[in-house]
Amino acid sequence: MEDARVYGIGNVLIDIFARVTDEDIAALKLAKGTMHLTEGEERRRILSFIENRPVSYRPGGSAPNVIMTLAGLETASALSGRIGGDRFGTLYESRLREQGARSCLKAGPGDTGTSIILITPDSERTMNTHLGVNRDYSPRDMDPKVLARADFFFFTGYMWDTENQKAALREAVEIARDAGTKIVFDAADPFAVTRHHGEFLHLIENHFDVVLANREEARLIFNEEDMDRCADLLAELCDTAIIKDGPRGSVIRQGGKTHRIPVNPVEAVDTTGAGDIYAAGYLYGLCRGWEPPRAGKFASYLASRIVTTTGAQFEKEELQRIKDAVEDGSWDRF
Repeated sequence: MEDARVYGIGNVLIDIFARVTDEDIAALKLAKGTMHLTEGEERRRILSFIENRPVSYRPGGSAPNVIMTLAGLETASALSGRIGGDRFGTLYESRLREQGARSCLKAGPGDTGTSIILITPDSERTMNTHLGVNRDYSPRDMDPKVLARADFFFFTGYMWDTENQKAALREAVEIARDAGTKIVFDAADPFAVTRHHGEFLHLIENHFDVVLANREEARLIFNEEDMDRCADLLAELCDTAIIKDGPRGSVIRQGGKTHRIPVNPVEAVDTTGAGDIYAAGYLYGLCRGWEPPRAGKFASYLASRIVTTTGAQFEKEELQRIKDAVEDGSWDRF
């Protein structure tokens, strides 16, 4: 089997989408636009609230979204994670293989993770995540040889939850470092940054090559409102610092140079996974040997395509249009 260019470790989740109002979010006593870990009664309460509304199901998870997008764009990629011995686990692995990704998933007793994603009229998403067997991910679930042969190792702050997950990721970081595999990290969520602020700073400074964070995550990391200053501070800790600022575009700092990346203006339907797809676009560029400005612009282009549809993964037809746009260069005209 072809070696993976990108090896990702992530929480495997089946996404459950439902459209709600701001009043619904308030009634559920949720913080709009953030990710909440939900278990037991809280999860049942939210499921009960949306049970009479139209819902849709799709494979998801932050790092998995990145890996499946890369695979769909014909970049050899592998995903490591845990699934349960249930229908959701079977569905997930099937979808992963359909996308052309290498499955390094490990199945075990318990429930495959789920994320109830509530989408408000402004296209903002509020995620309510049940990690299920993801919490059991440990060093024995990794594939050291596949990781060591990869060009890039990708994971997000969402995986920094249980002690066994942390142990696995620390080991993965060491394997990547020893093998010369570049480490790409996405902070992923303000909730994760708040919980693990000190650990994230230590890891960024000592281990990571490329770090992505959005405006709120960067603000929380550095206690700084100015995004240019955040980019400067992050660039002091890693080789490449990327600050994503939604409709205001993104900033990339590398080698003392600043690259301001514009957005491709579109009418957003659902912002779920936009950050994941931006990361996928940047990794795609790195795998093709593009310089940061070009990789960043493609990342922005890819993110603009995903927000025009519901969900965090492209359908096959859209993936083909994107591949055609890469081949003829039309993606680079915004």
